[in-house]
Amino acid sequence: MQIFHVPCLQDNYSYLIIDESSGDAAAVDPVEPDKVIGAAEQHGAQIKLVLTTHHHWDHAGGNEKIKQLVPGIKVYGGSLDKVKGCTDTVDNGDNLALGVNLNILALHTPCHTKGHISYYVTDKEGGNPAVFTGDTLFIAGCGRFFEGTAEQMHQSLCVTLASLPKPTQIYCGHEYTVKNLEFALTVEPDNEKIHQKLSWARRQVQAGLPTIPSTIEEELETNPFMRVDNPEIQEKVGCQTAIEVLREIRKMKDHWKG
Repeated sequence: MQIFHVPCLQDNYSYLIIDESSGDAAAVDPVEPDKVIGAAEQHGAQIKLVLTTHHHWDHAGGNEKIKQLVPGIKVYGGSLDKVKGCTDTVDNGDNLALGVNLNILALHTPCHTKGHISYYVTDKEGGNPAVFTGDTLFIAGCGRFFEGTAEQMHQSLCVTLASLPKPTQIYCGHEYTVKNLEFALTVEPDNEKIHQKLSWARRQVQAGLPTIPSTIEEELETNPFMRVDNPEIQEKVGCQTAIEVLREIRKMKDHWKG
């Protein structure tokens, strides 16, 4: 499995997932289809399907155009009605094949939007798995609760995604890492791993390089939204349960002026 970042718009990422054995590729949230198709051509791959994480325009807005540019392409998403250009719906637990070696498992991860899907990709040859989390899980952060509740986000982050193997690489929809880590330090000022990752992320951005991927293991160490069962965080924000903490720190982040 090869994965390539395709920077789009102001701070979005689309991704190209390639099965090296066949040259078949999947495009994740190809909001600027010309860029994604160009990347596929550069790597000698053919895009066979689109994986849409959710219906917001900066993720699904290129689907109709890529259908024109790649006749017959399948466009997967959580809703035929809401996801622009969607040809095939996926629900939690559905499996898709890419090429000869890759399996894609759809995971329903609602809250940012009701039908949000994350895509967990594994390689029969045993390479590290990857998960494409759209706007549910960011590096050191999570999406706003536009269509859901803290209970849903807790299930999505701390149950569904946190249960994936720790080496799983996380590819999210936006380059928000530096700001997210700066906020994380307001929640856990003494967390040395956050300090270290923030220094690294700043260097990456200054060099014009992505801060993505992270891993499930790193997020469990540095992402406050996945650490809501930590007694020190609960005490800091004055909440008794993990879901209350998640609700409270999302409110804090919404109003944070960092």
